[in-house]
Amino acid sequence: MQELVNRLMALGITEEQALQSIVVFKDFAKEKFPLFGGAIDKVFEKYGPQHDDFMP
Repeated sequence: MQELVNRLMALGITEEQALQSIVVFKDFAKEKFPLFGGAIDKVFEKYGPQHDDFMP
């Protein structure tokens, strides 16, 4: 996922904007392909930023 963030940042946006863009893409994909919603969540969960916080 960091590679995608880096590519988006190379376009001149901040890391925060890149991460927000990825969330928009994920939500769009789930909306267009609802049957794959669970799989899309798993992919983004697996390759998304890892949080060590015990509370969200």
